[in-house]
Amino acid sequence: MTASSPPLAARERAALADLLDELGPDAPSCCAGWTTAHLAAHLVVRDRRPDAMLGYGLEAAGLGGPLAAWAHAAEDRLRAGTPYRALVDRVRVGPPAWLPTSWPAVASLVNVSEFAIHHEDVRRAQPEWTVRELSREDQDAVWTATAFYARRAAGRRGVVLRRSDVPDAERRVGAGGRVVAGEPMELLLWAAGRKDVARVEVS
Repeated sequence: MTASSPPLAARERAALADLLDELGPDAPSCCAGWTTAHLAAHLVVRDRRPDAMLGYGLEAAGLGGPLAAWAHAAEDRLRAGTPYRALVDRVRVGPPAWLPTSWPAVASLVNVSEFAIHHEDVRRAQPEWTVRELSREDQDAVWTATAFYARRAAGRRGVVLRRSDVPDAERRVGAGGRVVAGEPMELLLWAAGRKDVARVEVS
């Protein structure tokens, strides 16, 4: 990435919007039961409905419950009542300027993992997908984003995420357990539950 390039979160958002536009509303994704239309509606609600964020946060922490169900009901209503192309346009534009998630520093904090994961959710559900080659700077940004998901994936056994592209770089949660090695994008996908498509080695 050059000094003038957009940050990773913005580039992942744009690339995902392009792919959603290309594939149409009925393409599969790696999110169980979700098509590209489901995913587009989810991203729009996440961007534009701060009242849904608590439900998403609880769900990400493994708690779910009525607030998460309410957020997904908002997605269903939006998907049913909005043309797909309009949804994709809203994904591309992002949140309105009055929301903190539109501010670059906040967007980099909360959107790198969201858009990297969902971009790969769509890419890797299509035939003959390939692993992308990312710059060292982008891999470093993704590596930072693995911290939350490492805690979530550790469970009671613990986990060690080990970068295969950088010597002696690892993230340990808990006392031991599995060692999962791979490039940061692969580690992020594995820790976020995409184990079937993450290219990692587990020992």
